[in-house]
Amino acid sequence: MSARGRLLVLSGPSGVGKDTVIHALLDLRPDLHRPVAFTTRAPRPGEIDGREYSFVAPAEFEARRARGEFLETARVHGHLYGTSRDRVEVLRDRGLDVVLKIDVQGAAQLRQTLSDALFVFLAPPSRQELLARLVGRATESPEELRRRTADADRELAEAGWYHHVVVNEEVDRAARAISALLDRKPT
Repeated sequence: MSARGRLLVLSGPSGVGKDTVIHALLDLRPDLHRPVAFTTRAPRPGEIDGREYSFVAPAEFEARRARGEFLETARVHGHLYGTSRDRVEVLRDRGLDVVLKIDVQGAAQLRQTLSDALFVFLAPPSRQELLARLVGRATESPEELRRRTADADRELAEAGWYHHVVVNEEVDRAARAISALLDRKPT
């Protein structure tokens, strides 16, 4: 039987480039898998159900949570997000490594239950750069932008408990740094 797959939990504030870095990381490491999480938010332009997220109604999300189907759940920017226990465990039980993009709340839950996970916080070069990225992507209303900025300040304050902090100044460099962390032997 193969060894159980490793689990990488990646967090960081909205706009820091988590998805972009994960795509670069997956290009570097085709052996790394990213199970699709669930959310109650509406798809953004270009997002496809089952690819970026499994988009579900709040009632379905709550029913899944009540059945214990999630490793973690969190309310982020007014929407519910959850990581499917089954989607993660099936991959890890097959010996495959898994990367999860999880907000700080969810990562804190996982830290209590998954002692073998590697927790990495993706940080912006500066708060000003993060704000410029959020404004530049033009996907949020002014009210949503204010909420995400306040949330980012709270999330940045949590970076200290992660195993590692990687600054995303340049996507490929950040992806290589995270890949190198996966190559280290567990301590």
